[in-house]
Amino acid sequence: MNAIFDMQDWGGKASPAQVNELQEARKAFEEVRPYGSHDAEAAYKKNPELVGEAASGRVNRAVRALQLETELRSDPGRRADRFVERWQKLDQASQRQYQAGDISGYKATRSAMGDMAKSLERDPQLESILANRKQELGIGFESGRRLGQELAFTHGIDIGRGRGIGI
Repeated sequence: MNAIFDMQDWGGKASPAQVNELQEARKAFEEVRPYGSHDAEAAYKKNPELVGEAASGRVNRAVRALQLETELRSDPGRRADRFVERWQKLDQASQRQYQAGDISGYKATRSAMGDMAKSLERDPQLESILANRKQELGIGFESGRRLGQELAFTHGIDIGRGRGIGI
């Protein structure tokens, strides 16, 4: 699994054998623990050294990380906390990148923020919880837009088709 993620991080593609192996591992994990593979992959992406530790029999940190990811996925309040924290970090990073003249980094960070704003369209529960935390997300006034659209508008992020065609 780690080899596939490393390959993707470098812009490459996994081999068909690696993809099959990953799919089989995910399927087996799902039989034991629903959504377990998603939680494990999220934990391993955040902390890649957990893969080696778990493979060598030291599973305590990996188990705790898996439990934490399960909590984050299933607890709407925790998901909202994670969203706000990630949004604020990306916003600060984009400001630093812009000031430093790192335009490609700035654009990549803004794209990630656009993806986050757009993701709220698929998660009305999270959007509803975050509606009470607009100030933490950098929104100072009520416009009547949905939260994802308001985040994009307030922070100058293009997530729709309208801006690209002059609307």
